[in-house]
Amino acid sequence: MRPLLAILVLALALSGGPAAALEIGDSLSLNGYFDTRLVSSDAQPSWLEGGLGKFRYGAGDGAGMEVYLQADNSFTETLHGILVLRAEPRTPGVVDAMEAYLRYGEAGEEGFSWSAKAGAFYPDISLENDDLGWASPYTLTPSAINSWIGDELRSIGSEITLRQQTAFGTISFVGAIICCNDEAGILIADRGWSLDDRPTGLLERVREPVATMRSFHLPDYARTGMFDEMDGRPGWYAGASWRLGGIGKLSVLRYDNEADPAVRSHRDTGWDTRFWAFGGRTALGPLDIIAQGMIGRTMFVPNPRLVSSTGFRSAFLLASYDWRDWRLSLRGDVFQTRRVAAAPSPFSEDGHALTAALSWTALDNLRLMGEVIMLRSRREEYLRAGLARPQQDETQFQFDTRFSF
Repeated sequence: MRPLLAILVLALALSGGPAAALEIGDSLSLNGYFDTRLVSSDAQPSWLEGGLGKFRYGAGDGAGMEVYLQADNSFTETLHGILVLRAEPRTPGVVDAMEAYLRYGEAGEEGFSWSAKAGAFYPDISLENDDLGWASPYTLTPSAINSWIGDELRSIGSEITLRQQTAFGTISFVGAIICCNDEAGILIADRGWSLDDRPTGLLERVREPVATMRSFHLPDYARTGMFDEMDGRPGWYAGASWRLGGIGKLSVLRYDNEADPAVRSHRDTGWDTRFWAFGGRTALGPLDIIAQGMIGRTMFVPNPRLVSSTGFRSAFLLASYDWRDWRLSLRGDVFQTRRVAAAPSPFSEDGHALTAALSWTALDNLRLMGEVIMLRSRREEYLRAGLARPQQDETQFQFDTRFSF
């Protein structure tokens, strides 16, 4: 069952239309941004188009644009309703919901406090992506880890965070019960890792690689859902973090979607996916340093005699220097998948990437950013797709103009 009805009801309750917005006056706030960019890429066709390219854009994609809008309705001082929408040409129907949830948070800053969310929202994992639309203030394109979170994960359920201020910093614990993420893992297994800044919409069905479909003698054009509940079993995640002012933050989290790997709907399959995520960040004056890692596995059972299991891991190190109106960021990623099989699998991969970005924010509501990514990946499936070598080098340049409102 897709959570479509619940999302639409919540979206209508939060937005309420022009009349409702006028009636509630100052309790409703709108903000967002318009983003347009020029792109130059020598990459393979993007995975968004059914290719094996690792980027959002492939060769021949010269430009992109999108609009994000967030509506924040303050029911009380501590209770808010949040709706985030994206309009983007590659989205079926152009407009899709990215998040729709209620948030409760205590105002107290000393001693014990807690907050909670209920609805559809991103899980509390990333140390890099904390801007509207799962965006990063450091680069246009997030790390492989946080690209995958945007592509395949969404918390549809409830999350609670407990915080305790101590003499040794703030200790936090987060826990969530979630549904509707039973397909999570299919992309990391069939497509592998990617670096892209286009999270999957809540109502969207994602393209599968043509080469992978042909390997299993299936139709070239195939899409999969991401946010469905097929087995009636809730998933969960739980984690802890420690933050000390002037020092930084450390975090660890365990995620398990508890999906039945043998479950089927009339068009999709369940993937049992679980992982550990861990990371840390610190600041040395104007220099921010972030490190994050992930290790896990995903599994599905196409028939009683066959189990398909893929292990995955990735890590990145990011350094960002803020000087007046300029910010220079450098990030290195490494990533790997291993399809468990009697012989080396063509779907296993190894890769690394280097990202450099420079942004300028001297004018109010305007940010200019240039970014280059150089990525190398090795995957035997490239040979099956007709490429000359199992190792591919891809480069993507972007120049982005973002108007915020």
